[in-house]
Amino acid sequence: MITVEDFSCGYRKGIVLKDISFEVKTGEFVGLIGPNGSGKTTFIRAISGLLPPRKGFILLDEKAVGGMGRKELATKVAVVTQSQEATPPFSVEEFVLLGRVPHWGRFQLLETKRDVQMAEKVMALTGISWLRGRRMGELSGGERQLANLARALVQEPDLLLLDEPTAHLDIGHQVQIMHLLKKLNEEGLTIVAVLHDLNLASLYCKRLVLLHKGRLRKVGQPQEVLTEKIINEVYETSIIVREAPGMSLPLVFPVG
Repeated sequence: MITVEDFSCGYRKGIVLKDISFEVKTGEFVGLIGPNGSGKTTFIRAISGLLPPRKGFILLDEKAVGGMGRKELATKVAVVTQSQEATPPFSVEEFVLLGRVPHWGRFQLLETKRDVQMAEKVMALTGISWLRGRRMGELSGGERQLANLARALVQEPDLLLLDEPTAHLDIGHQVQIMHLLKKLNEEGLTIVAVLHDLNLASLYCKRLVLLHKGRLRKVGQPQEVLTEKIINEVYETSIIVREAPGMSLPLVFPVG
């Protein structure tokens, strides 16, 4: 699905990601973790084609992301950004239908019956059908993030990228979104998500990619990445790791 080879990229002020190499296989749920400023959001922007490489490459299904047109890329990859972005002046249904635009024909100006059916399906899946007529600006943070997710899913992507999908949300909406992502992944959708909550990353992701100061620090299953030695070193704090009750998965706890 995704091959990252000796990849470096950044902005005008300098390189942010340096010499990154790893793979994401079709059907995986991968969590991108690391301290603030480690390059997680930059990497999401790079996979989605918004940042060109300074060195190396990113392949999507063996094709260079940089060589794909915006429309082609949008039919394969959907992106969900943080819920604090500017609120568009649309109803929820209108907002979700915007995700169908990459599938429109050259001279198409209005949604088709299939577009509407797909919007109905994903609004039901994300539990926001009852909000269809509400304006986006009237929604809570959790409701808005579910609408963002619905708009991404209506694109029918092969790959879903999420940048802190649970940021600023209460625990109920966090669990709701993570459960939904797990269900979608079990149905075959490949997911890469930036997550700050290490315990959510451990409980829901099959593999973790730990970035530190723009470099790849560790890739592996949660048990391999979330160790006391690695997390204490990378986050420069004191934590202890305990096994989740009834699971062989690590949970991270800060020490006073």
